[in-house]
Amino acid sequence: MSGSIRFVKAPIWTFENMNQEHLSIAQATLLEPTGLSDGHLNQLMQKLTNVDGSDFADLYFQYSKHESWSLDEGQVKTGSFNIDQGVGLRSVVGEKTAFAYSEDLNAASILAAADVVSAIGRQGQNVQSNKLWRPQAIKPLYSQLDPVAALDDASKVAILEQADRAARDHDPRVKEVMASLSGVYEVVLIVTSDGRQIPDVRPLVRLNISVIVEQNGKRERGSMGGGGRLGFDYFDTSMIEHYAHEAVRQALVSLEAVDSPAGTMEVVLGNGWPGILLHEAVGHGLEGDFNRKGTSAFSGRIGEKVASEFCTVVDDGTLADRRGSLNVDDEGNQTKNTVLIENGILKSYMQDEHNARLMGMDVTGNGRRESFAHLPMPRMTNTYMHAGEHDPQDIIKSVKKGLYAVNFGGGQVDITSGKFVFSSSEAYLIEDGKITAPVKGATLIGNGPDAMQTISMVGNDLSLDSGVGVCGKDGQSVPVGVGQPTLKMDALTVGGVQL
Repeated sequence: MSGSIRFVKAPIWTFENMNQEHLSIAQATLLEPTGLSDGHLNQLMQKLTNVDGSDFADLYFQYSKHESWSLDEGQVKTGSFNIDQGVGLRSVVGEKTAFAYSEDLNAASILAAADVVSAIGRQGQNVQSNKLWRPQAIKPLYSQLDPVAALDDASKVAILEQADRAARDHDPRVKEVMASLSGVYEVVLIVTSDGRQIPDVRPLVRLNISVIVEQNGKRERGSMGGGGRLGFDYFDTSMIEHYAHEAVRQALVSLEAVDSPAGTMEVVLGNGWPGILLHEAVGHGLEGDFNRKGTSAFSGRIGEKVASEFCTVVDDGTLADRRGSLNVDDEGNQTKNTVLIENGILKSYMQDEHNARLMGMDVTGNGRRESFAHLPMPRMTNTYMHAGEHDPQDIIKSVKKGLYAVNFGGGQVDITSGKFVFSSSEAYLIEDGKITAPVKGATLIGNGPDAMQTISMVGNDLSLDSGVGVCGKDGQSVPVGVGQPTLKMDALTVGGVQL
C-alpha cells in the first residue's frame, strides 16, 4: 500500500485566542456532551470539600485519542485506535488523600464518585460552594492541532513505507526494518477548589525505526526515533531519512564492537540522550515525595554541595513543542524552569500541590498523572544539565584510557541509596586522547550523588534528546525529555570483561 503524504493545514493561533480556544475545546469535548454545567461543578466541589480540614480538591476531566501503526517485513501489519475519557476526583486533607474516578461523564455518575470521595475522607461541616468559575490564562507552548485527524490514513502509511525504503537503500546489509508511528490527541480540563478552570489541549507524535543488519552471519540491531508535541508534518523526508540512517549506523557499529573492558576508569558521556542517566540517577531523587518521606539520597540536603561546581541541572516544562513540556501540569499549575542544582549546590526539589504544602515549599508545576484514573505525583518534565565551557574534543583528548558512552539502553536506580546500573548500547574506547574501537556489553555502575561529584569537564554542546523518553514511576508512565552536554566523569565503575 502506498500513497502521497498530504497534510491538513492548521490555523496560526495568537496568544489571546489560543487561551479561549483551549477552553472552548475542553468544554465542548468534556462538559457539553453530557450537559455538565457550572452548577454541577459547584455541587461536585461541595461534596469534595465537605471534609473537615480539607486543604484542596480538584476534578481532572480528560479525553484521549490514540492511534498507532506499525510496519514489519515491508508491510503495515498492525494498527490500533482507541478513545478514553473520564474524570478523576480528589480531596486532600493533610497527608490524607481521597480519590475516585468515573469513566462516565454524566452528572449522576460523577456525583456518585464524589460521594465515594466524601466517604473516604473524614466528614465535616456542610460547606456551601457557589464559586464563579474562572478560566486561567496560559501561555501556549504548542498548537492545539489534532495530529490524528490532520493526516489521512494513506499518508500515515506512506511515512512508514518511506522509512522502510530509506533504511534499506542506505546499506545492503540491512535485512529487516521495523517502524512504528503513533499520534495522541488529549484534551483536559482541571477544575480546582479555588475556583479555577484550566484547560489544555495536548498533541503528541512519535516515529520509531529499528533495523537488523547482517554481515558474515552476524546480526545486530540499531534504532532511532523522535517526536514531540507536534503534528505528523514534523516527519518530513529529511527527518525520516535521518532516523533511518542513524538506526543503520548504530547497527553497523555494533557489528564491529569488541568486548568492553571492566574496572574503574574515566568515562565520557555524549550529549543528548545520555542525559537519561542524569534523569534516573539524580532526577528521581529530586522529586518532592521521596524527599518529604526522607527516602531519597538527597533528602534534607538543600543548600549542600551534591555535585561538582561545573554542574547546573534544571527541570524545564516550558520548552516549545518538546515531548516533556506542558502548558500546565495535571493540577492546573503552569510549568516552570526549575533550577534543581546550581554550580553543584542543591537548590530545590520538584513539587506537586500535595507535597509542596506538606513541606512548606513552592509548587513547581511538576504534578503529573498518567490519566484521569491515577493520582498526580511529582514527576519530571524535561530534565537536563546546562552547557559548560569545555570543547568536546578537548574532553576526549584529556582521557588517557577510558570509555566514551554515547547511547544507552536500559537501567535502574535505587532512590534511597542513589546506586544505579546502566547499560550502554553504543560506546567506544578512548586511548591516548582518541576515540578508537567500539565496545559492547558496557555497563556503568555508581552512586548518583557521588558520580556527580566526579564531573570535571562539561562541554559547550548541550543537546536534548530526539523526543522518545517515557518515565515510569509507581506504575504510571508519562512522556519526558532529557538532555546534557558532553561531560567527563573522572572515576566510574564500568562493568564488562576483565582483561
